[in-house]
Amino acid sequence: MLMKLREELTRALLEAKDGNVNNNEQGIESFNQLVQEMTLKQQDIKAFAFKTKAMLSRMEHKVQSARQRESVYWHLASHGVPKSIHCLCLKLAEEYAVNAIARSRLPPPEYVSRLSDPSFHHLVLLTDNVLAASVVISSTVQKSANPEKLIFHIVTDKKTYTPMHAWFAINSFQSAVVEVKGLHQYDWSQEVNVGVKEMLEIHRQIWRHYYRNLKDDDFESDGEHKRFLEALSPSCLSLMNLLRIYIPKLFPDLNKIVFLDDDIVVQQDLSSLWELDLNGNVVGAVVNSWCGDNCCPGRTYNDYFNFSHPIISSNFDHDRCAWLYGMNVFDLAAWRRTNISETYHQWLQLNQKSGLTLWHPGIVPPALIAFEGHVHPIDPLWHVAGLGSRSPEVPEHILEAASVIHFSGPAKPWLEIGFPGVRGLWNKHVNCSNKFVRKCRIMG
Repeated sequence: MLMKLREELTRALLEAKDGNVNNNEQGIESFNQLVQEMTLKQQDIKAFAFKTKAMLSRMEHKVQSARQRESVYWHLASHGVPKSIHCLCLKLAEEYAVNAIARSRLPPPEYVSRLSDPSFHHLVLLTDNVLAASVVISSTVQKSANPEKLIFHIVTDKKTYTPMHAWFAINSFQSAVVEVKGLHQYDWSQEVNVGVKEMLEIHRQIWRHYYRNLKDDDFESDGEHKRFLEALSPSCLSLMNLLRIYIPKLFPDLNKIVFLDDDIVVQQDLSSLWELDLNGNVVGAVVNSWCGDNCCPGRTYNDYFNFSHPIISSNFDHDRCAWLYGMNVFDLAAWRRTNISETYHQWLQLNQKSGLTLWHPGIVPPALIAFEGHVHPIDPLWHVAGLGSRSPEVPEHILEAASVIHFSGPAKPWLEIGFPGVRGLWNKHVNCSNKFVRKCRIMG
């Protein structure tokens, strides 16, 4: 009898698959309610199947809506500035105003000549996050075999310049040299100024275009909805992030640098990166993955580009692995011999003419195109990313072996939504003895 009922129910459900849902049945919220009503009304198995289909459909819609709302809340939580970090910036700005040491020259005059000396190891950070920058530098120095060879070049915006300067003026990092420079201190040519403004405006147009079209019914899956929200991160519009394409202009006297994002932690000595032969290429980056030949270290081109557009589908492979931004070796001398920056701007303009639909918002897609043919793959364990994704799945032995771990993704370790399982790898480099860190309860 049970088998016969199951067969009849299956057949009825298939018949009901494309049927219309009666609006009068929308009050039924549980299977028990459904059975009770069917028993009272003595309805047949086909009616039962239709109502079951309708109830399951409504429940599925509610679950999907709840997941998408959760994604939106997660999205919003990932972009706030914690009160503790805001407090830290305010306290350091006050210190800069009242303490002559906090205003002292960076680096001290006796180290200025090292800023362009190729015999030293030059590292570049573009950031407006004081706490994050301190963790990057602290972890790098701690793991360095020769910290006296390290020269850190920090570029920040005008509003963050005074707290950033104050922090590194009053906190020494062994014998490493730290330079802090604000964007307002650069004297760029009119051509560069125009290029930067155009770049920023097109990225803003792309962001607004996708933001206006953010609707629940635009997404086939929760995963697509989450990727779309992440693509709309305000970091897509951060001038500090966008200026990566102008690194040769920012450092005209340097020929080789290691670029570090501000959401990384260094776990091994990086010295050998400066001796790395890029075979004439411009950038050394992780392309292959620690997880094998059939998986990418970050994402595929399909995650960044719109392959329904013929310009994209005819030029790129949607399954191709994207190289990782965040810890890169740049040969600036080789970069200056290419047309990478020009190609970047040309594709921005092409995207604008194509209705802003060639790629999703972000700094990575146009960079992938611009650096095409100029990337030298490096060992996957130099840079392990994804620790800020919604569910980091990096094995413990890979985390331990990685030279640089990258909290790419929305769950930054300084946010409450940071994952406890990996946050400790970042927290241990926070200077908890600093009076401003204690006053602002950074670790509280």
